[in-house]
Amino acid sequence: MIRILFALCLCLALIGPALAVNPDEVLADPALEARARAISAELRCMVCQNQSIDDSDAELAKDLRLLVRERLKNGDSDEAVIAYVVSRYGDFVLLKPRFEPKTLLLWGMPVVLLLVGAGTILLAARRRGRRPTGTPLSDEEQARLDKLLRS
Repeated sequence: MIRILFALCLCLALIGPALAVNPDEVLADPALEARARAISAELRCMVCQNQSIDDSDAELAKDLRLLVRERLKNGDSDEAVIAYVVSRYGDFVLLKPRFEPKTLLLWGMPVVLLLVGAGTILLAARRRGRRPTGTPLSDEEQARLDKLLRS
């Protein structure tokens, strides 16, 4: 029983540091804070690169979180805040790239690779089915096999 409680406490302790937003960054208005968290979850930390600014402890991520909250307090819409950050840091700052002509290859490549792989497997299976598995037995070999099977 104690082991189970210890394992549960350990798991809960590991979940805690997942969110990097400091208490002094939190907005007083819960609606604005929810919008800020949603926007922060969509923006990439330029230092960590595989984390959102909401999850990152980097100074740049903190500065971006504060910038997002400041723009929201000034009355900007969510789209305007994201557009402002993208204008300063480029499309790379978005965790989920936009579907645009310049990102078509990025979005389409998984589908293309899946189709190429499926086509390759299908062609290999068709070739394998057509290929003879071996030469037929001669009359002498067939007679010898029959003799062995009977005994």
